[in-house]
Order: sequence, then C-alpha cells, then structure tokens
Amino acid sequence: MSFFNRRGIFLQKLGPTIVDPNEVLVSMQFALKEDGWDAENSLKTTALLDSTSLIASSYDGGKSFNLGNVNKDIDGDGDIDADDKAKLLALAKAYVDIVRP
Repeated sequence: MSFFNRRGIFLQKLGPTIVDPNEVLVSMQFALKEDGWDAENSLKTTALLDSTSLIASSYDGGKSFNLGNVNKDIDGDGDIDADDKAKLLALAKAYVDIVRP
C-alpha cells in the first residue's frame, strides 16, 4: 500500500513441508490502510481496516488450489458468487508461479 492507494493485498506462500512435499498454502490478506495522527504522542499512526484473510491450499505442488467458503464480494460486482472464488484461486496460482518475488 502506498500514500496514493489505501487498498492492499498481502500474500504469503507456505510450504512445501517435510511431511508433505506437495502441500502448498497461500495466505491472502485484503485490507484498507488508514493513516492517522496520535496527538498525545505526536506520532503518525497506521491501521488496517476491513481486513479479510483467506488460505488457498494445494496438495499437488501448486498446480491446483482449493478454497473454503468465500463470504466477501472480492470483485466488487455486488454479489458473492463463483466469480469471487475463481479470482482468488487464480491469484493463488499466479503467486505460486512467481519464483522470485
């Protein structure tokens, strides 16, 4: 997130593990950033608002992913449907395919 854009997506790849070398998890956190001012301490503050976390899981080395229930309108079209889930799965797949972020 930057000064000009308050929206942010934080991605983290977890795995593979020694127990299951084909397991890959992608943690996705969506949030809005709000900058403020703490007048008492004269400090700039930053808070994350409307934060949502989801985890996409793969058990075939990142070739395909599964995602639990999506209960948020991710694509902003006004409804929660299969399109939201498809976009999240595509994001997880694309992130895993990036070798050196």
